[in-house]
Amino acid sequence: MTRRSLLLLLLLGCSPKPVPTTAVASEAHEVAGIHNLHRVAPNLWSGSSPEGDAGFKSLKSLGVKTVISVDGATPDVAAAEKQGIRYVHLPVGYDGIGRDRALELAKAVRDLPGPVYVHCHHGKHRGPAAIAAIQLCLDPSFTPEQAEGWMMQAGTDPRYKGLFELPRTLRRPTTEDLDRVSSEFPSVNRVADLAKWMVEIDATWDKLKAAQAAGWKNPAASAGDAVLLIEQYREVKRLPLPQKQGFAKYRETAEAEASKLEHALRVSDTKGATAAFLAGKSVCQKCHDDFRDRAE
Repeated sequence: MTRRSLLLLLLLGCSPKPVPTTAVASEAHEVAGIHNLHRVAPNLWSGSSPEGDAGFKSLKSLGVKTVISVDGATPDVAAAEKQGIRYVHLPVGYDGIGRDRALELAKAVRDLPGPVYVHCHHGKHRGPAAIAAIQLCLDPSFTPEQAEGWMMQAGTDPRYKGLFELPRTLRRPTTEDLDRVSSEFPSVNRVADLAKWMVEIDATWDKLKAAQAAGWKNPAASAGDAVLLIEQYREVKRLPLPQKQGFAKYRETAEAEASKLEHALRVSDTKGATAAFLAGKSVCQKCHDDFRDRAE
């Protein structure tokens, strides 16, 4: 077994099994304003969020006609339209891509003008997972092994278990299934506000509280929850909302403690995990005292 395979097994926290190595014949490219750019199929590109006019000009030079964002941030529709490119916004989470959203993505690629460029923020995690879902829905010859191989090739982190489970759990649609999907593809979807992210953060914390109370019996699973918590804090940072003085520092500290928690759980350091958990809990309580629970 290769060193890379062993590392993936440790990250996934699972028993030894073959690690997918099936490569996808994607072409890596370098252009201005785009990172992690790959051509996965003749009509399909994958990469990062375009950076300003330079990014959209690069996409135009590649012939891209439609851009699909699976990121939570509000798309720069005006910059895309300046280059004659249509924007579609179908955001997904780090915890996985539901079948309904997978079918929406596939239908958009099937029916809208191409080539199509699919992106998340960095072009490494949610975007490549969305590409895998699209290919599995549209190409009968595209196997789950190829989907996993593509995600590894794109740099998708195996810690995002929900994303990596997609190739094995997605039930492929029929043509009729796709035809039933709405053709109303929004250029800007509703972006989660602070309250919604706080609800999701609280739900993740509830899982971690239960795991800590039980003595961290399944540290690998709890590490996955810690990863989600980290990303949820990062999404809060990117919200286009005015943030009160001090809130940013609380968020930054909470993210740092969540990272310590994940690391401790990865190495089965339950004492360190509890210390990071309690520190993170304390930060959340102080933030609640200052902002959520204070009458104004």
